[in-house]
Amino acid sequence: MALLLVAGCGGGADPSPRPLDSSPVESAPAPGTAPDTPGRPTGTGGTDGRTEVERDIDAAVAITDTYWRTHWSELFTGGYRPPRVLGPYDGAYADTPVCGGEPLPDDNAVYCSDGDYLAWDRDLMRWGHARGDAWVYLVIAHEWGHAVQSRLDAGLVELARELQADCLAGAVLFGAARDGTLTFEEGDTEELADALTALADRTPWTDVSDHGDAAQRLSSFSRGARSGVTSCLPGVVR
Repeated sequence: MALLLVAGCGGGADPSPRPLDSSPVESAPAPGTAPDTPGRPTGTGGTDGRTEVERDIDAAVAITDTYWRTHWSELFTGGYRPPRVLGPYDGAYADTPVCGGEPLPDDNAVYCSDGDYLAWDRDLMRWGHARGDAWVYLVIAHEWGHAVQSRLDAGLVELARELQADCLAGAVLFGAARDGTLTFEEGDTEELADALTALADRTPWTDVSDHGDAAQRLSSFSRGARSGVTSCLPGVVR
């Protein structure tokens, strides 16, 4: 996925602060062993010294924030307020940031309402990026979706919060493509499907912390991609 153009930055809250996260990947490697993207030298970045995964994460943050900042007033009342981006952490170490008094989970990505921030484990992002760069765009857009949920009236938040966040992620990424701030490259849609499948759960959807199985996640993401943010809200005919 390629970033084209980004401009500058311009409800209810969870009753008890806790991370809202992406499902940990069972086959993620141990800390320090996650591969970089196949075919590219390990640790290679641009002239700015950053790795490719770091540049893709920065781009994903920028296009997601730009989408919500651009379209918020078309969708909701009130002003848009972006979450804080805490960024990378390593859940394998004792200095892991906390949310609601608990350390952030290893090999995961979260939105924490306590502090209103997004964060992600380095190993999760590196491991996923090795499967395709679309991975980090999906994770960022999904967690940003949780931040949006925390800003909405309770009546606009689905019981299946994780599937709604998938729907919002689809609306953002494909909406950004329609806006001209993001270009889909060959293979990106397959990478997104692979990421949604890799991050799927096998627990019942009636568990509010459940992310849904692969078919549910793909369906929710596709609905947002096809019909936009409003299709992700309760009461909309689908």
